Amino acid sequence: MSKIAMITGASAGIGEACARIFAEKKYNLLLVARRRDKLEQLKTNLVDTFGIECKTIELDVREREQVQSAWDNLPKQWQQIDVLINNAGLSQGLDPIYEGDWGDWDRMIDTNVKGLLYVSRLVLPGMKERRKGHIINIGSIAAKEVYPNGNVYCATKHAVDALSKAMRIDLLPYGVKVSTLHPGAVETEFSVVRFKGDVERAEQVYQGFDPLLAVDIADAAWYIVSRPKHVNINDLLIMPTAQANGTMFNKDNCQ
Repeated sequence: MSKIAMITGASAGIGEACARIFAEKKYNLLLVARRRDKLEQLKTNLVDTFGIECKTIELDVREREQVQSAWDNLPKQWQQIDVLINNAGLSQGLDPIYEGDWGDWDRMIDTNVKGLLYVSRLVLPGMKERRKGHIINIGSIAAKEVYPNGNVYCATKHAVDALSKAMRIDLLPYGVKVSTLHPGAVETEFSVVRFKGDVERAEQVYQGFDPLLAVDIADAAWYIVSRPKHVNINDLLIMPTAQANGTMFNKDNCQ
């Protein structure tokens, strides 16, 4: 069987773009997301286009028992994961911490931190036993700095960064690679989700400059995985040319 890449949050955006490039490189795919219809459409397209094998799992990574059950029901050959891309993540709201919504906080922490842990906890023992494998955790510029009203989201992405460093230490004796990939502004569904379906407000985020595209991050993920065995990209921060940090942009319409 060809190598297997498992990608969470695979139904759109960076996850979908990673699925496409890994399918092109002839990886078989285990795709995880909450939206079954989009997963199945993607599966059909990738199998028809690239001739790979693909399994999909409708799953909310926040639900530990769901994650465990889905893993337990996988055929053993599909548990032999070579590359895990922990991409499932989101931001909710953009409020000062004294006005933050508790539900938003729970959803971000449960998805961005606990979901990553639940999936990794099941995949990592096999990598350890086989003494090979590669984890890519998708972080954010928010893992490197904190910006106004980003409080809890930034905290979750700082946690992803810290967990990646801890994984690298714990897995060092077993030859398992751990990388973090931190995007700046990427035009995906991210802002639509953050603003709870307000498409007009989300579109304004990317006006006046050329943001990153999902394929830019997928290209970087492939670059990371395709390095020789003795090379690991520990940490990669990718920004649009027009972005200096979490809040500073060179926008054409700025005065």
